[in-house]
Order: sequence, then C-alpha cells, then structure tokens
Amino acid sequence: MSQPPTPVAVIGVGHMGRHHARLYKEMPQSNLVAVVDASPERAAQVANEHGAKPYTSVDDLPDGIRAATVAVPTSHHVEVAEKLLRRGIAVLVEKPIAATVPEAEKLLACARQTGSLLSVGHTERFNPVVRAISRLNIQPKFVESQRVSPFRFRSADIGVVMDIMIHDIDIILSLIRSKPVRIDAVGVNVLAQHEDVANARVVFENGAVASLVASRLALKTDRRLRVFSETAYCSLDYQKKSGIVITRDANLDILSMAKDGKFETLSDMANLDFGKMINVEPLIVDDVEPLRAELESFLESVQTGSTPAITAEDGVEAVRLATDIIAAIQSHHWNA
Repeated sequence: MSQPPTPVAVIGVGHMGRHHARLYKEMPQSNLVAVVDASPERAAQVANEHGAKPYTSVDDLPDGIRAATVAVPTSHHVEVAEKLLRRGIAVLVEKPIAATVPEAEKLLACARQTGSLLSVGHTERFNPVVRAISRLNIQPKFVESQRVSPFRFRSADIGVVMDIMIHDIDIILSLIRSKPVRIDAVGVNVLAQHEDVANARVVFENGAVASLVASRLALKTDRRLRVFSETAYCSLDYQKKSGIVITRDANLDILSMAKDGKFETLSDMANLDFGKMINVEPLIVDDVEPLRAELESFLESVQTGSTPAITAEDGVEAVRLATDIIAAIQSHHWNA
C-alpha cells in the first residue's frame, strides 16, 4: 500500500532551493506546503509557481510538515536546521552540512538528541556515473578527481575547497572508506579572499591515495573522476554522463604466458596485443536527474524510517577533510 504524499517545505529558494521546490511539486511522493525565504518577493514568486504558501521566517511554518530542505547560506545552516529538527521535522541540508567542524558536530548532536532524521545534500553521490561505479564494488587504490568551472559569482564567501571540491571529497570518502592520515595541499586566491584554485593529495589509513584538483577560474566546466584498483580502472565524465570500466580478462595469467612462451622478461612480450588481454566496457548509466534521485531517496527515508543514503555523519566527515585541506593550503610556504 503506497503512502500518502509527505508534506514538505523548502527553506531558502535561491539558486538551489528553487530546484528543490520544483521537484517536490513534481514528485508524487511529496506535497510542497510551504516556501520560506528572507525576501518576501522571492518567497511569494516561488510559492505561487508551485501552489505553496510563502513565509519569511522558519518560525512561522505551520504544523504538519514532516520534511524540509534547508538551502539557505551555509553560515545559517545550524540556526535553521536546528529549529526544524527540534520540531521533529526531517531535514535535508544542502552541502556542506555546516561552515565549520564544530558547527557540523553541533548539528549532528542535535539530530541524535531529538531523533529527527538529518541528511546532507551531496547531490553528486546520486550522479548516474557515480552510482554506476558504486555498484561495481571496487576497492580503490588511487583516485584522481578534477572539477573545474568558470567563476559563478556565488559562494564568494568561501573558497573553492568548500564550494566545489567538497563534492569530490564526499565521493572519495564514500569509495575509499578509510580515515585520512596525511594531507599535502596548495591553493591560490585570485578573485576572492579565499582560494580559487586548489590541489590536494590525501593518503588514507588503508594506504589508498587520492589526488584532487578544483578550480573556479576555468573557461569551461570539466568534471572527471578516475579510479584505479587491482581489479579494474574506471574513468568517469560527469558532464557527458559517461564512463568506461577496464578489467583484465578473467583467463589472463601473465606469468603462465611468460613461462609457456619462454619469455625472460615482460618486455619480451612487446609484440603481443595488449588490447586482447583486457575488457573495455562502457558504464551502464541511467538518465535520472541527480537532484530528483536525491530527493526520492530522502523522502523514502522519511516515510520508512530507514537510514538516509547520505548521513549527517557523512556530512561531518566531508567538512572535516575539507577543513584539513584548507589548513594544509594555509600552512604552505611559497618562495618569494
């Protein structure tokens, strides 16, 4: 038996909040009841578009709302989300969960204390190519991410690490599933007071290594992820929603081939066709809008009481690693 639509609200209807409101209105699992924004005109406009009621304060929200997206500026995440959690409302807070580790931990503690569901909007986790690679159950040894784009003149109050690199930080943490133990990073600020370009190398407790590059000074957007393991190599292009997986043939045994062919070293096998020794397959990618998939997952957790796909703990760890990368950037000494 299907459940009735969940009454929801969207707090903050700027760039991202507008998309949340649109999808909540379109999805049969939800009933968009309220829209909150500090701008009365913007709240009224978005509310009228989707048949909801406009408010200018989260304190004025009516009873009966079961879930809400918080898409206000990061500096207000704790203040707004905490009020909702204490009312027993499930919260999906846009990434990052908070501006600092102490604030993120405070929000996590509130969710645990109240028992209210708290999830974090790391939407890239729902990108079709990321979901495809997650299904392969690969244990990465080395991960390389690149995320560059033109400056959007949004989020100028934070650096590129918290702004866009944090997408890849969350993905890499979800793939490697180990504690970071060593970080080396550099960054340069060009247009804003915080870093606009950053490069980080992170070593994990299990020996895996990640290399991350982020820039908001590029002329065009380019977002890629490469994952190397002992069993496979995966290359993903977020923009094109495409990727390939390369694995060695199941019957391939280089040592036996060398012995049977009386090769002294691997270099003696140079005339063999390497392409016939591996399998190259395109990743099977669905065409679901990542934000829609994220909201569907969030509402399923609200309706069933299941653990959200991206937990508050995930959000805290992403902010923790991002903070450590920023600290490494700030401690780097350039030669004059």
